[in-house]
Amino acid sequence: MKRVLTALACALPLLGAAADRPAEAAKPDLFKIGAILAMTGGGNYYGTVMSRGAQLAIDEINAKGGVDGTKLELVIEDHKSGNAQAAVAAMNRLINIHNVQAVESSYSPPTLAIAPIADEKKIFIINGGGVSAQMVGASKYLVHNRSLASDLARGIINRAHERGFKKMAIVAWKTDAGESVRDIAKEIWTKLGGTVVAEETVVPGSANIDTQMAKLRTSNPDFILTAVFRPEVGTVLKRAREFGIKVPMMGIEYTPDDAKVAGEAAAGFEFTNDYFQPTADNPKAEAFYNAYKSKFDQEPDFYAANYYEATYVIAELLRRAYAAGNDTPNGEDLMNMLKKDPHFDSIYGGEMLFQENGVAAKRVGLFEVQKDGEKKFVKFIETAAPAAK
Repeated sequence: MKRVLTALACALPLLGAAADRPAEAAKPDLFKIGAILAMTGGGNYYGTVMSRGAQLAIDEINAKGGVDGTKLELVIEDHKSGNAQAAVAAMNRLINIHNVQAVESSYSPPTLAIAPIADEKKIFIINGGGVSAQMVGASKYLVHNRSLASDLARGIINRAHERGFKKMAIVAWKTDAGESVRDIAKEIWTKLGGTVVAEETVVPGSANIDTQMAKLRTSNPDFILTAVFRPEVGTVLKRAREFGIKVPMMGIEYTPDDAKVAGEAAAGFEFTNDYFQPTADNPKAEAFYNAYKSKFDQEPDFYAANYYEATYVIAELLRRAYAAGNDTPNGEDLMNMLKKDPHFDSIYGGEMLFQENGVAAKRVGLFEVQKDGEKKFVKFIETAAPAAK
């Protein structure tokens, strides 16, 4: 009996220690991915196609059993087409109600607004829509699979330099996104020996931009850079031609809505942007294109492709965390997985590499608008600054 009691006495501390250790966590049945998009307001087109792309990826992944048995769910919140306060409220709901560890963001002001929350709560964010260069470094948990303003501006400025232009005039949105494109374009253009002969700003949704057009016309530029976004691209192109401005117009965005506004005035407009086009040598892109068109009776644009791709990036990070023995990863864990290996398959073909600044390295497409208003792909263009002549 004495020997038995002694054995029990020795075992009790061990049993206590075992009780103090948490049981090994099992993989969750469900992993929620948040999305803060423009579901209402003037930019609801973006929210619609982005959410469709993301949801299509969710459906595909779940149909194959999820991520190692964990099903995914997309929880969509509305930033009301760029409202920063709405984005902050949405982020807090995603964290406090749905316990999300990964969020897909869009638009620059909402992404900048939620960045401090991501840092505080360690939430992984991937942006597939906003282009402002100010987002770079806004949070240590923020990455971008959308080419930002710096990349797009470099691409179109390279094209202007290639065409031998010397004098640039700029019309920019009076917003963070527009002004960041303007500033980057000016910096690169002047380094290449070009001059900036005029700078004009327009407020998104302005009913009258005649004063700006008149000033641009009298500045006598070789080309005009449009640092504006849907639907102001179409408005600027239309009014410029109506004011008798005949020089080439170049920019970083052109959507079907811009085509409706500009009509024939858009002919000859050149722009850079992320480019999605399914090809026979890219079966993943073809499969996505066919699935999207079949489900929504609409061809997917690059916004839909970016959020489809972003969802697969999050799923891959979750898979990598599981493989590393972490069955309940938070946003910081997901970010560490990305830093450990920043290479991912891309829906655009080949590999996508997340650079140290968090921006995915991609070529961008150069397009020219035809007389019928349709855009024509010209070529891929590099975004590195060319050597000055």
